[in-house]
Amino acid sequence: MGLPCGVFSNQYGKDIAVIRTRQQWMMLAGLFVVLCALPFIPLIKGGIYFVSALCITIIAVQGLNIITGYCGLISLGHAAFMAVGAYTSGILAKQLGLPFWICLPLAGISAGAVGIIFGLPSVRVKGFYLALSTLAAQFIITYIIYTPASTLTGGIIAMPVPLARLGNIVFNTETEWYFIIMPMTVLMTFFAKNLARTNTGRVFVAVRDNDLAAEVMGTNIFRYKILAFFIGCFYAGIAGSLWAHYQGAISVDDFTLRNSIWYVGMLIVGGMGSAVGVIFGATFIRILELITNIAAPVIAHAIPLISFQIGASLTQIVFGLVLIVFLVLEPRGLAHGWEIFKSSYRLWPFSY
Repeated sequence: MGLPCGVFSNQYGKDIAVIRTRQQWMMLAGLFVVLCALPFIPLIKGGIYFVSALCITIIAVQGLNIITGYCGLISLGHAAFMAVGAYTSGILAKQLGLPFWICLPLAGISAGAVGIIFGLPSVRVKGFYLALSTLAAQFIITYIIYTPASTLTGGIIAMPVPLARLGNIVFNTETEWYFIIMPMTVLMTFFAKNLARTNTGRVFVAVRDNDLAAEVMGTNIFRYKILAFFIGCFYAGIAGSLWAHYQGAISVDDFTLRNSIWYVGMLIVGGMGSAVGVIFGATFIRILELITNIAAPVIAHAIPLISFQIGASLTQIVFGLVLIVFLVLEPRGLAHGWEIFKSSYRLWPFSY
């Protein structure tokens, strides 16, 4: 099913594999070569910061996709869980002197633990009410960073974070960080893709489609909803830790409610419940943001009467319009278009 014309599987293991044909393996190998060569391409070299930041965003949105796309639980505070991972990693590295490679998984675990706390209401409430409870996480976590924990976090002042090291090697250049962030993105995307194919992933989908029916069939709804929050927030913690050490300093302004809303928008544009859709959505929105940021001064210069309004709001206006267009015309996101394209070229020339 879904294979090119004339290609058949004679084993069940091959039939359910992610990479099933020699052509797909060759394309995957070619993709890895391109990813490794990307920092050395003159046209791309200047924008390697954009690519690395995009990869961190993809990791965070993959976590949100597990919560919302797979399990159907709305979360509007995902950036706050990134903040938990970022500050955990920064504090452990700065105060205790732990290496980045230990701080990274601990940041994910701490964000996952906090996600469990704010995911507990999902057992009792859903929809709009769950959205409000996760929205509360955004404000509560921000408040804790600002006030009670200000002696550790620095409060409103940006907290410096030590550079990552591997023995005597210090990672302090864009290219070096790219070769940390990119493999992590590939690895986390691979895990997210395979999660949907496991028994746990299928239960997540069952809970999303009809949690009452899933519970009647013997599913422990409480366990799987909490597990979805833990895994999704673990991803956010990993993304936050990477961002903290990559930037060298972190502030609460890096993890605002606006970021949480943008992550949900990326999920809508890319397609909920699709690991590939997350990549499409995050890339589309980040490129759109870059273009509008470049276009805003040009438009402001051409229309001086509304220069301030355009300059300050163009990105948000375009983002809102794009969301409306996708919700009305293609609610299944770019991933659905990608599936249609794959089906068309796999069946060619026998499309009937």
